[in-house]
Amino acid sequence: MSADRQIKKGYEYAEEVYAACGVDVEEAIRLADAVPLSLHCWQGDDVIGFDGAGALTGGIATTGNYPGRARTPTELMDDIRLAYTLFPGQKKLNLHASYAVKTAPEKDRDTYTIDDFAPWLDFAREQGVGVDFNPTYFSHPRMDGNLSLSSPDEKTRRFWIEHGKRSREIAAAFARELGQPSVVNFWMPDGTKDTCVDTRGFRERMTASLDEIFKGRAGMDIAPCALESKLFGVGVESFTVVSSEYSLGYAQSREIMACLDAGHYHPTEVVSAKITAVLAFIDRILLHVSRPVRWDSDHVVALDDELQRIMDEVVWNGYTDRVAVGLDFFDASINRVACWAIGMRNARKALLSAFLAPWKALREAEADGDDTRRLALYEERRTLPLGAVWNYYCETRGVPPDGAWLPKVTDYEKSVLSLR
Repeated sequence: MSADRQIKKGYEYAEEVYAACGVDVEEAIRLADAVPLSLHCWQGDDVIGFDGAGALTGGIATTGNYPGRARTPTELMDDIRLAYTLFPGQKKLNLHASYAVKTAPEKDRDTYTIDDFAPWLDFAREQGVGVDFNPTYFSHPRMDGNLSLSSPDEKTRRFWIEHGKRSREIAAAFARELGQPSVVNFWMPDGTKDTCVDTRGFRERMTASLDEIFKGRAGMDIAPCALESKLFGVGVESFTVVSSEYSLGYAQSREIMACLDAGHYHPTEVVSAKITAVLAFIDRILLHVSRPVRWDSDHVVALDDELQRIMDEVVWNGYTDRVAVGLDFFDASINRVACWAIGMRNARKALLSAFLAPWKALREAEADGDDTRRLALYEERRTLPLGAVWNYYCETRGVPPDGAWLPKVTDYEKSVLSLR
């Protein structure tokens, strides 16, 4: 039997199984396909960027020395082009300010404009994707150690305030040019390695700086801003200015988005438990889908229980229009393009699984107080034929099904990556 015929027969069987559970498979595929997932550019070059940083600072570290790191914008774009062919669904590009292709060597982050990202704008048009944007508050000589917007030095704060303002303007320009919203995510590594005494002072300076950046609301309809919290980082182990509590309080009081990163919480905390709680008081959130391993870290997204629970919470509660989703991890120990493919395919699989689940029957059982039936349905959902639907979904979108995408990456490694 040919592979195409095998996929078709598997889908026909799965369609019958899901129909018996009250699930319309074609509708689930359509809904899962329409949710945008933003691919993060920084996986492809180990977060180095192109604006001259040279080395990572600010509590960020990328481990591994797998060959083939993208060294130029052209190489990174080529890698992303291939990655985009390896997973289905609506796509976006998540871009950091440090990936500027500067129009003049003397330009710095406080003076960037959309012109410094013109090649990325052309790339987005070519690929038919929107662009999300991030100011880069790390890997720069104007950092005061690990401090930026909360630095006691006024000149340091001023530089980074201006960078934040320019980033908002750049994101708005991307949104206008591409006709898609551009989410602007603010993450600062500010904190101290050892015990901090004047925690109030640091947070008051951070608040004043952010307030100045967000003072003008113009453009937020097409370039909404999010604030991301951090648990800790290398060099800021004892005190982080923008903690979870600070981030949520600021986002709610200033009416901006809160960014929940799956790798930025204590080991016993999970983002899936926070989604409906936060959305009860904040209009929209940004999810950074990542995978923590033992500590505050960003590993390639796996199709684990927490990823599935995150997507279940978003889909089953009808929040797809209030949640933006981007991936955030960086692994230099294995093929970087494969990292993108594995992570993005898993995220889309979890979305598809959430739409395919018999969640209406689950809610009915819960509303009826039938907890036995609820648990039985919830567990039986785990063995429903998701894989058969996934492979059919991939095939109908011109994307390799499971088992067929890795050879494409291997060939690319031999012909392109190994020559770098």
